[in-house]
Amino acid sequence: MVGYTSATVLCLLVVSSSVQVMVAAAAAGAARPPAMFVFGDSTLDVGNNNFLPGPDVPRANKPYYGIDFPGSVPTGRFSNGYNIADYLAKHMGFALSPAPYLSLAPSTSRLVQAAVGAGVSYASGGAGVLDSTVSISSILTLKIKFEFESLSCIQIVEQHLNNYICELTQNAGNNIPLSKQLQYFKFTKSQMVAKLGSRAANLLLAKSVFLFSVGSNDLFVFATAEPKRNKSAAGQQRDVAALYASLVSGYSAAVEELHALGARKFAVINVGLLGCVPAARLHSATGECADGLNQLASGLNDALASLVAGLASRLPGFAYSLADYYGLSEATFDDPGAVGYTDITGACCGGGRLGAEADCLPNATVCSDRDQHAFWDAVHPSQRGAMLTAQNFYNSRPGRYTAPIDFKHLAQTSL
Repeated sequence: MVGYTSATVLCLLVVSSSVQVMVAAAAAGAARPPAMFVFGDSTLDVGNNNFLPGPDVPRANKPYYGIDFPGSVPTGRFSNGYNIADYLAKHMGFALSPAPYLSLAPSTSRLVQAAVGAGVSYASGGAGVLDSTVSISSILTLKIKFEFESLSCIQIVEQHLNNYICELTQNAGNNIPLSKQLQYFKFTKSQMVAKLGSRAANLLLAKSVFLFSVGSNDLFVFATAEPKRNKSAAGQQRDVAALYASLVSGYSAAVEELHALGARKFAVINVGLLGCVPAARLHSATGECADGLNQLASGLNDALASLVAGLASRLPGFAYSLADYYGLSEATFDDPGAVGYTDITGACCGGGRLGAEADCLPNATVCSDRDQHAFWDAVHPSQRGAMLTAQNFYNSRPGRYTAPIDFKHLAQTSL
C-alpha cells in the first residue's frame, strides 16, 4: 500500500531495548505527543478497508481517489489527497496519519514499532458505533429519495429497495465497526506490553492522543430504514430517542474501555451537516439540504457533548476536546466565499446531478478546481476541506469550534 511500505516503517526488526529508548524520548517532553491512535469512519480511514475481503467493502483504492496525494495514487483515503486525520497529525508534529492497523497486523514487530513511533489508525470507511452499521455510500448510491418532515424524519423510499435496506442493516464484515476497532487496539496494547513492559506502555498511552470521528453512518442507516417501519410520528420520536441511547451507550463503552486500557487524552469530532452532503441534497430539486438528517445529527451531537462532559467528571485523568464539525460546516456554508469555495453543493468527482448520482471511479467526471469544492465525492470532504477542518480544530478560539480546549492544548496537556 502506498505510504506504508517497509521503507516507511523504520527498523522492522527492533529489539526491546531500542524501543524502550524511543518510549523514554517520546515521553520526556517532546514537542509532539508520542503517538496518535485513530478510531472512526471514512473521514479518518487511511487504508484499512483496502485489506478487507469481499466485493461490497467500500474502498478508495482506484482513481481518481488520491489524485492530489504525492504521486497521484489512491491510498485508501476517501479524498483527492490527504484527509482530516493526516492534517491533524501534521499539526501535532507527525509526517501524516498513523498507518492503518491491518497493514501492520501481520507483523507484531511492525505493529509495536508503529504504535511507539507514531500510533496506529483503526478507522474504517463505513464503520459506525453500532456493529450493524454500513457505509453512507452503500445507502445513498441506491438512488433513495429522501423527504423529511421536521424531527419525525419521514422519508419516501422506493418500494423495491425495502428488502435490500433490510440487508444493509446487517453488517456482513464490510467495515471494521467501533467495537472491533477496540479489539484491535487491545491486541496492539498487549503487544506493546509484551515488548516494553506495562509501565512504559501505559506511560506512552497516557501521553498520546486518541482521535474519534464516528456516528454519521449510524444516522444514515437509521434514516434509511425508519420509513419501512410505518410508525406514527410519536413512534418515530421514540425510535430516535432509542437510537441516541444506543449510540451514546456504545460510544461511552468504547471511551471507558480505552480509559481503562490507559488512554487519557481524547480528541472527539462530532457529526457534521449530514443533510448537506451532495448525495443527501439529491432529495431536493433545487439541491437544498435534507433538514431531517441535519436535525438527527444535531440531536446526537447534544447527547455526545453531555456524554464526554460526564465522563470527564468521573474518570480519573480524563482530558478531552470536543470539536464541532456541525458548527464549522454551518459557518462555512453560510459564507463559502470566505474560505475560497465556489461550490458547496456538488461533488468534484462523480457523475449526474450534483455529481452525486455516480461513484467516483476511473470513468467519472472530475473537476479541475478541486480546492474550490467543499466535497470531493458524494459524501466526503475535499482535501482542502480536510485541511481547513483540521486547522480549525487544532488551533481554535475556545468555545468557537472546540470545547473546553482545542486539540493543540489537549495534545500539550500534562497529566
